Order: sequence, then structure tokens, then C-alpha cells
Amino acid sequence: MDARIDERTLSKLRWRCRRGLLENDLFIERFFERYADTLTMRQARGLQVLMDLSDNDLLDVLLGRTPPTGELLHDDVATVLHMMRVPQSA
Repeated sequence: MDARIDERTLSKLRWRCRRGLLENDLFIERFFERYADTLTMRQARGLQVLMDLSDNDLLDVLLGRTPPTGELLHDDVATVLHMMRVPQSA
């Protein structure tokens, strides 16, 4: 079983996820609202890989305009990408 991240790690991760495009921030904020309490170390690593993308590249991947390639195909990244894309329930 993958360990959950602690509060300090979560705080650092939130800071790392701050972006320059509002659209990305909306995806990221919704992700943290849903999953912050249950986020695992593997998911945190996947999220960090996504945060290495430029703002425009990240938005293209989140919106499905660009298919994930390379490191983005790793299971941890693919899992987080799916979690971020899940539509908000009514």
C-alpha cells in the first residue's frame, strides 16, 4: 500500500503547483479539494512530473489537446492526470 503524504509535504506540493494560467489553477485547485486528504506519495510524484511542464503544455495535456507522451505515460502520472480530468459532479 502506498503511504499518504503528510501535512508538510502536502503544503510544499500545493506551493509547487501554483501556476501562471488560471485554467491550470482551476484544475489543480479542484484536484486538491477532492484528493488532498487521501493523496499518496506516488500520486504526489505523478503530480510533480506534471508540474514540470510549461503552463501551456500542461493545459494542452489536461484538456486532451495533446496526448501524454514520454514520462507522462508513467502509471503515477497517468493516474493523477485522470484524477485531474474527472468532471465536477453536479
